[in-house]
Amino acid sequence: MKPPILPTELRTPRLLLRPPHPDDAPAIHAAIQASLPELRRWMIWAQAPLDLAGTVENLTRAAADYAAGENLRLHVWSADGRKFIGSSGYHALDWRVPRGEIGYWIATPHAGQGYATEVARALTDLALRSQEDSGLGFRRLEIRTDARNERSARIPRALGYTLDATLRNDAVAADDPAELRDTLVFSLTR
Repeated sequence: MKPPILPTELRTPRLLLRPPHPDDAPAIHAAIQASLPELRRWMIWAQAPLDLAGTVENLTRAAADYAAGENLRLHVWSADGRKFIGSSGYHALDWRVPRGEIGYWIATPHAGQGYATEVARALTDLALRSQEDSGLGFRRLEIRTDARNERSARIPRALGYTLDATLRNDAVAADDPAELRDTLVFSLTR
């Protein structure tokens, strides 16, 4: 199965989600820098953050990946599109099933306001809706979290996902490569 027509934007009551664009680099770079203390605990990529030029290059690649249906990163903005809130999207895609995984992070100044849940709810709805109903037609959708990240694990539970597995010693901890971590795998299927 080939990727369906991908949305150019997705709106929730408070947010605008849209694909990456290199022009967004200054806002995204600033948000990452301001959020590094929190991001470093959970995200391997935050251990060596990109400079502004690297962020432009990263967004250029991400935009091409989105257009090709290979990795569907969506940036989260305030409803008016002026304030960068965070990043989400669908990763680990397999269009043969079709299936994917939702990932998310919210910039520290915006954390604790329900944005990640709002985004994951909208992405869940879009993913599991049939292509005939302007959805992506996924048959399986996952959210994976570090077992220590209780805030992140509350989101799939709140949205009705099932905990499929706890993968013991599944990966190195983002903030300490000498430590192993467990991964919680939540899913919804259609």
